[in-house]
Amino acid sequence: MNEDLKGGRVQSRHSQGATRPRPAQAAYLRRGLAEPGGKLPLFDRNGQRYSSRTIQSCIDQGWAAPWFNNPIKPDWLICKLTEAGETALTDLEPSPRDGSAGVPARRGRQGTDGDARRLQRLVKDRVEA
Repeated sequence: MNEDLKGGRVQSRHSQGATRPRPAQAAYLRRGLAEPGGKLPLFDRNGQRYSSRTIQSCIDQGWAAPWFNNPIKPDWLICKLTEAGETALTDLEPSPRDGSAGVPARRGRQGTDGDARRLQRLVKDRVEA
């Protein structure tokens, strides 16, 4: 494991402020792009539960945030995608080849439909706060 001794404390690579999600984290976070409110799933597309380490590392980086507690399964982390998580995902997308370098491509959120969902999520978050 990539660890450094800093000030008497051992820090892992997750606590050093990684700026890009790893493949497992990105796969988890992408699932929230098309969900209402940015809800992140507990299970992948094959029905396997996402690793609690993957979920916790996304929370630690600020890419996901705990949404609510599940009274039936209190050990399950129900999370939602944050704005930082969405930005981290769009930074992973390759730049378009049409000369508009620096503008990240967005999959699944194009045009006014994606903008409307984003606005609804922002309003909902403000109302719940």
